[in-house]
Amino acid sequence: MKPTFELSQKAKTRFAVKNIIATGLISILTLTACKKDNTVAEKSLEQQKMEFQARQLDIEKQKLAIEKEKMAYETQKKADSIAKDNAARAAAKPQVIRETKTVYVNNTPRRARSSSSSSSSGSNSGTYAGTTQGTTQKQGMSKAAKGTIIGAVGGAAAGAIISKKNRGAGAVIGGIIGGATGYTIGRAGDRKDGRVQPRN
Repeated sequence: MKPTFELSQKAKTRFAVKNIIATGLISILTLTACKKDNTVAEKSLEQQKMEFQARQLDIEKQKLAIEKEKMAYETQKKADSIAKDNAARAAAKPQVIRETKTVYVNNTPRRARSSSSSSSSGSNSGTYAGTTQGTTQKQGMSKAAKGTIIGAVGGAAAGAIISKKNRGAGAVIGGIIGGATGYTIGRAGDRKDGRVQPRN
């Protein structure tokens, strides 16, 4: 004999509800697990992006540090080059040495001994009166004089040409201004040549 189990209608409903609830729970757990896997995958993608950006940032920092070192090297190279050039110029610059020469000239004439005083007293009354200090003078017209003449003539001519109403007054004014200018330029030339001692 075979035992038969007959379930009541209530039991069948309970069994069906349990199956539906179990199926629902399993499906919810499956969906939740899938969502968790997706969020984990999304988080790992975000982390990878962040790590990649951090690496990129480190690379940029290293590039910036290299550029700074390169600029510092170039600046030091320029400073060294300038210092080297200055040292070379200082070594190559000739030193100007001025020599002054003082000449002493005795312009005082000698006195002759008088015969009467030498015979009677026997003393030496005819001595040198002393020496005077002087400098040698260049002969000829100075540059200041030449400049004054040329400036006066040129200024008078220019003044007469420029002044149309009163040519005589223009010539006088131009001559005075030209003469003063020519003298100043010529005097500077005399100082340069050593004819006139420069002012101290």
